[in-house]
Amino acid sequence: MQADVLIIGAGPAGIFTAMEMLRRGSHKKIVMAEKGAAIEKRRCPKETTKECVNCRPYCHITTGFSGAGAFSDGKLSLSHEVGGDLPELIGAEAAQETIAYTDGIYLEFGADQRIEGIDNSEAVKQIRKNAIRAGLKLVDCPIRHLGTEMAQKIYGKIQAYLLENGVEILFGQNCTDLIIENGVCKGALLEDARTGEKSRVSAESIVAAGGRRGAAWLEQMCQKHGIAHMPGTVDIGVRVEVRNEVMEDVNNVLYESKLIGYPEPFRNKVRTFCQNPGGFVSQENYDNGLAIVNGHSYKNKKSANTNLAILCSHHFAAPFDQPIDYARRVGELANMLGGGHILVQRYGDILDGKRTWPEELSRSNVQPTLPDAVAGDISSALPYRTMVNILNFIQAADQVVPGFASQETLLYAPEIKFYSNRIAMDREFTTNIAGLYCLGDSSGWTRGLMMASVMGVLMGRRLA
Repeated sequence: MQADVLIIGAGPAGIFTAMEMLRRGSHKKIVMAEKGAAIEKRRCPKETTKECVNCRPYCHITTGFSGAGAFSDGKLSLSHEVGGDLPELIGAEAAQETIAYTDGIYLEFGADQRIEGIDNSEAVKQIRKNAIRAGLKLVDCPIRHLGTEMAQKIYGKIQAYLLENGVEILFGQNCTDLIIENGVCKGALLEDARTGEKSRVSAESIVAAGGRRGAAWLEQMCQKHGIAHMPGTVDIGVRVEVRNEVMEDVNNVLYESKLIGYPEPFRNKVRTFCQNPGGFVSQENYDNGLAIVNGHSYKNKKSANTNLAILCSHHFAAPFDQPIDYARRVGELANMLGGGHILVQRYGDILDGKRTWPEELSRSNVQPTLPDAVAGDISSALPYRTMVNILNFIQAADQVVPGFASQETLLYAPEIKFYSNRIAMDREFTTNIAGLYCLGDSSGWTRGLMMASVMGVLMGRRLA
């Protein structure tokens, strides 16, 4: 197949590249290759089975049109201070302007008009004061909450728009390799995810936008083809779950509170991420059967709990250059202890130096919203440095949110963010390989729906 633009991955970065090209009146032939299914065919059977059945050949939660975004909590962060390091590349002002433009597109396709976290400034001041006393920084970011079920509808409309306007989307196609000759990228090799049938797509411009799940694949491409990159930071942590009553004040004022700290003795950066009031802890499956914990928040379906991630950043120095593989092995160890499932442990049991038993969970005020999580000992899986940082951060956060560090607070593991491989590029997203552009979370420059979408918009303007 011959195309003008080949987009590998139909997540937000790839989607908005094609979207912006169309909005700019481009007549180029755009082909998207996506490993997963069309959004209307993405179905996670866990609603029925109540436990993960390890779908093959891919997980419907992380793979398919719109990537993990369709099954995430669907939060759009409307500040350039949140969502990765893209502002360092293009400038804070350009980033904020493009966020506003991209947000307008989401609104056109049905996003909720309401913005969370912009009212009640006096209450925000009090939360910030408590954070300062605890040695933490509060980042209060305006949030447009799509909701898990509404995100699927919005991305469904976007998918229909792309197809109606001539974008060809090849579903069920796994990119096995890039075609690079004499420093020029000329296309990609694809393989049908179910049949194994191989094909080749040639194009003048190739956009690699594999999302967080595609980070390891892009790292392999960098090593194989000499794509300039550098090992970045890897985030390893836990998903914390408490009763809504504990988080009530913060949930009502900010919806999502982003706290950042550098707890002693190691001073690693530790942060909260992806807060889900009334949400549900979920499981995502990656290649080779790796199970990762995440969180969802629906618009209309609510639980009695709030969950959020606490992530510890690790930056490795030479000669080590495999942070993604390091994080994967930590995750595999946690999966091993959980018999292939997500581990869950009460905070108080960790302090007491004991594992959590199922009968103890059944007696707790905080009932797990991930029904097949296995009670155990996450401190036997996570590295000592990571564990100490997380525990000290929780103690500090308890000064901001009293009750956060209670005996019954639940910690799930592993929570890992695979975006540690950073592609070397300029503000036009040019890499050292002619014709190849790398976008979104797999590029190492963005984190989350909005900033990945922004990167796609800017790429679409260049390619149009």
